[in-house]
Amino acid sequence: MAVVRDAGADPFSGALYVFRAKRADRVKIVWWDGTGACLFAKRLDEKAQFGWPRIGASRVRLNHAQLLALLEGLQEYPRW
Repeated sequence: MAVVRDAGADPFSGALYVFRAKRADRVKIVWWDGTGACLFAKRLDEKAQFGWPRIGASRVRLNHAQLLALLEGLQEYPRW
């Protein structure tokens, strides 16, 4: 939550914030559900990596379909 706040975003807005490990084999999602902070973490097996959109800035907005595609490990995403 501190990383979100320090980046200038509101960690209590209800938005999901997704973070990827450098090796792209892990993601963490943090959000505020109105009663507390929630954390979702997923780690892939062996040499598998999460696909990640090419980005110029440090932030990317994902829609629901894109988030699901990311978590499923798909390499093609709906309209990046």
